[in-house]
Amino acid sequence: MKKNKQWSGWGPTGQQAQQHYLVEPRHLAGGGDLRHVTEYLRASGWDKSKSGGPVVFDSPDKSMRIGYDPYTQPGGWTISGKQTATQEAWHATLGRQVPVEIVAGFTDALTRPRSAHAPNVWAPLEAQDWETERGQHFTARSPDGDAVLRFHQTAPGQAHWWAGARNEHGRVWEAMFTPTTPMHLVQAFSTALADPQPAMRPLGHVPPSQRIRTTSVSVLPSQLSAWQQARVTAARAATWASNAFATNKARPQGTGARPYAKAGRMR
Repeated sequence: MKKNKQWSGWGPTGQQAQQHYLVEPRHLAGGGDLRHVTEYLRASGWDKSKSGGPVVFDSPDKSMRIGYDPYTQPGGWTISGKQTATQEAWHATLGRQVPVEIVAGFTDALTRPRSAHAPNVWAPLEAQDWETERGQHFTARSPDGDAVLRFHQTAPGQAHWWAGARNEHGRVWEAMFTPTTPMHLVQAFSTALADPQPAMRPLGHVPPSQRIRTTSVSVLPSQLSAWQQARVTAARAATWASNAFATNKARPQGTGARPYAKAGRMR
């Protein structure tokens, strides 16, 4: 079902509006633009590989790596963390058709400090009326029945997190996380997975499925640019705040240094 809607907003007059679609549910919206993920990582200080091969980003402390390779099978995102004094090594894979908005829920969380609150993977899903069931595995299923998140345990010591979505044509995507994956990251993924906000896709990039609902919108290039820039600006601001906090926490008291002393150099 398609609805037409005129998207009103800012931007200079005379621009040619472009046709886009708001697609819901977002778990069936298709992969989307990789820059939604990669530009946020770049703005957060992650190092991008200089080679012409697959996209690879390393965290500033080199403890985590995010890669995207569309050329291998099944291809998609591979995300891993090294073992540390407080965390076991972990690994995650997300297929090429996992919407970038959902991938970003996970990868954005890698750039932020961990919350002091105990994570609850299932709470965001239950808040959006996902059906949960406890059996051999703990499972949450979307209201439309087309997306699932499951903690899959086959034997003691053999477990993993698994998520997937399907439409009338079959499996669309799947994602898997080792059981050592930090719970707050899995919760960030489940929060993005359950988000009821539609995903926006340009003309020609809407999946051919009767399971989705689309709303046609006309968008100015300046609007798209402004929305993308707002996300990048948020990443830079969060990174600056985190670095400033860490610097001030480490500085001995009584130095008299101003809390914004580093702003000019880090801009």
